[in-house]
Amino acid sequence: MTDQNEGTPGIVLDAAQGMPATLGDLVPDRLYLLPLTARPFFPAQTVPIVTNEANWRGTLERAGNTPQHMIGLVYSGTAPGAVPEAEDFAAVGTVVRMHHPGTGDGKIHFIAEGIKRFRIRSWLTARPPFLVQVDYPEQPTEGSDEIKAYALAIINMIRELLPLNPLYKEQLKAFLERFNVEDASPLTDFAAILTSATPQDLQQVLETFPLLPRMERVLGLLQKELEVAGMQAKIRQKVEENISEQQRRFFLREQMKEIQKELGISKDDKTVELERFRGRIGALRLPEDARIRIDEEMQKLSFLELGSPEYAVTRNYLDVLTALPWGKTSDDVLDLKRARRILDRDHAGLKDVKERIIEFLAVGALKGEIAGSIILLAGPPGVGKSSIGRSISEALGRRFYRFSVGGMRDEAEIKGHRRTYIGAMPGKFVQALREAGTSNPVIMLDEVDKIGASYQGDPASALLEVLDPEQNRDFLDHYLDVRFDLSKVLFICTANQLDTIPAPLLDRMEVIRLAGYITEEKLRIARKYLWPRLRERAGIKGGQLTIDDAALRTVIEGYAREAGVRNLEKQLARIVRKSAVKLLDRPEKGIRIAPGDIVALLGQPPFRPEASVQGVGVVTGLAWTAMGGATLNVEATRVHTKNRGFKLTGMLGSVMKESAEIAYSYVASNPGLFPGNGQFFDDALVHLHVPEGATPKDGPSAGITMAAALLSLARGEPIGRPLAMTGELTLTGQVLAVGGIREKIVAARRAGLKEVLFPAANRRDFDELPAHLRKGLKVHFVSHFDQVARLVTRKGRLPRRSAAPLK
Repeated sequence: MTDQNEGTPGIVLDAAQGMPATLGDLVPDRLYLLPLTARPFFPAQTVPIVTNEANWRGTLERAGNTPQHMIGLVYSGTAPGAVPEAEDFAAVGTVVRMHHPGTGDGKIHFIAEGIKRFRIRSWLTARPPFLVQVDYPEQPTEGSDEIKAYALAIINMIRELLPLNPLYKEQLKAFLERFNVEDASPLTDFAAILTSATPQDLQQVLETFPLLPRMERVLGLLQKELEVAGMQAKIRQKVEENISEQQRRFFLREQMKEIQKELGISKDDKTVELERFRGRIGALRLPEDARIRIDEEMQKLSFLELGSPEYAVTRNYLDVLTALPWGKTSDDVLDLKRARRILDRDHAGLKDVKERIIEFLAVGALKGEIAGSIILLAGPPGVGKSSIGRSISEALGRRFYRFSVGGMRDEAEIKGHRRTYIGAMPGKFVQALREAGTSNPVIMLDEVDKIGASYQGDPASALLEVLDPEQNRDFLDHYLDVRFDLSKVLFICTANQLDTIPAPLLDRMEVIRLAGYITEEKLRIARKYLWPRLRERAGIKGGQLTIDDAALRTVIEGYAREAGVRNLEKQLARIVRKSAVKLLDRPEKGIRIAPGDIVALLGQPPFRPEASVQGVGVVTGLAWTAMGGATLNVEATRVHTKNRGFKLTGMLGSVMKESAEIAYSYVASNPGLFPGNGQFFDDALVHLHVPEGATPKDGPSAGITMAAALLSLARGEPIGRPLAMTGELTLTGQVLAVGGIREKIVAARRAGLKEVLFPAANRRDFDELPAHLRKGLKVHFVSHFDQVARLVTRKGRLPRRSAAPLK
């Protein structure tokens, strides 16, 4: 590409129009086009142009080989580096003369000298190099008073802009070297160049050929630019004033420090920190070893430089040490009536749990203090374990701190990090004491059954020291490295199950079991706590939305049968939300929720009504699940008599399979239980099934139920009346105790069963149940299967040698 220099032979510059004049054609009628992506190019400009060499070298070489060395610059608005289509180009552009072309770093550059506007008439090539046929519309420039007035207005606005931005002065200087300020057309284009208007607004100015409308557009753009520049100047002035004020204050503070030093009254940051720590120590009752350690650390801090890394470590260590409540305790409120009132206010039901807590507080009242106690609240989710812990704290008048240990895998979370590590922190218990401000708070450890272990240590083992009253009086946190007395702390742990808690840790805890709520208790909780709270959260007044007790019972038994009340609250919240929509549609009418409305609001209930199934080989058992109690129908049938066998189905666990095999072995080895058919099991394939095969089942409590089903099959007669049972069976026929008596009684009442069989060893558990649960039930307590057999056979007809008296 050849270099085109200024002053081409045969060409002279017309100073009035700012464009080249030749003896022949002024400008070519065919132009190669180069797209502009940022903003349009005006005839009054002379600026460098840089573009992509790979895309546009051919276009610039062809334009450079033309006699005039001219090219058309047209705004396309496409992304930088992209090759536009023909339709992307604007209709009007500027023809420029190229000077001093060059290449480097994949770019091609030249000086573009604006000549005049052109309009694209037709496309000769629609792909690079773009070649178009153009024309140059006339731009009348004859002077008039109106044009002069507009020109003066433009000059005045440019004069106002010059002090606001120094860059304007450089551009004006370059403009005056080429044009006369009295020439209105270049002046208007130059004024448009000064603004930061959008490319679309500038393109409209470029496409306006008549001078007067163009000047009107530019005046509007200048006015906006003046307003923006004025705001920028005000912002800059405010920033400078703020900086000046900050600098002034900084110098004044430095001067004040120097004056204080001269007068001997100045204190540096280190002195202030040491005085703060000494002030804290004065209000504490420190043990001797802690006092010695603090004195040593404060002496070390006084010698360290402020910028030393060791200074920050020592300062943070002293901050923790002096912030702990050494010797500070809160007075216990050992008022049993007040404790009962708080527990009854926060929790409905759970009478046995409340009585156990009152007993615990009563022992503390006799001693005069409650210390060295670790309580474990065990029960299913949603029964109120965490809230009971908070109520105990309020009843005692102690500070409460709760944190979860579920998923914790690093023993440093319990005993702290050693101070050799960057970012070391004390353990959770030290943090709890620091936040509580007393050495005898109530600390709750949630989800203690879900604590983990990893290569970083075993947090459960670290808890052994914390939760042992004989050891925690000298608890040693790795960060503190000073022993702290935790024996006055009341620890309350929560867990859903006890199986995953390590035995040594469980041995240190006093277990209080929360079995869950029965339907009547849930009904009271929903009526007294849940329903009013949900209405208040939704902003609904009491008279606008009400619900019947029967509707609440329908929700409890059909949608929220679990042991806790968390799901019950969710279902009631759904009812409140759906009712809120209706209230907005009909605000003048209140809504009363009846049992018949529940299905429409919540859909079909997930829990079906339980019923006792009767027939030969069918016996109803009672089971405990995480959702509470449930009835379980055990079915037995004879498949064929070709060979002896025993088949089990129903997704039974290993313990339940063993119970079934024991029941089969016991019944088959005692033919006296089914006289007249003593060879029944000798050649029969017996199939025993527990329905709902997709639900896993395990446990020993179905032993007598399975044996009763096999006995009914062998005798060929059903039980003949609604009867449910539970109990573990041994090979000698002994009936052993089982758990979950409360939940199983609830399940029997829900299924309409009035007669149940329990192991004799569970009589105490039954007697401890509330009277309303025991009312109306006929309960048989058995210690041997012979008693079960007499109850399940017609009129108790058994041979004399196999009968045993009922107890």
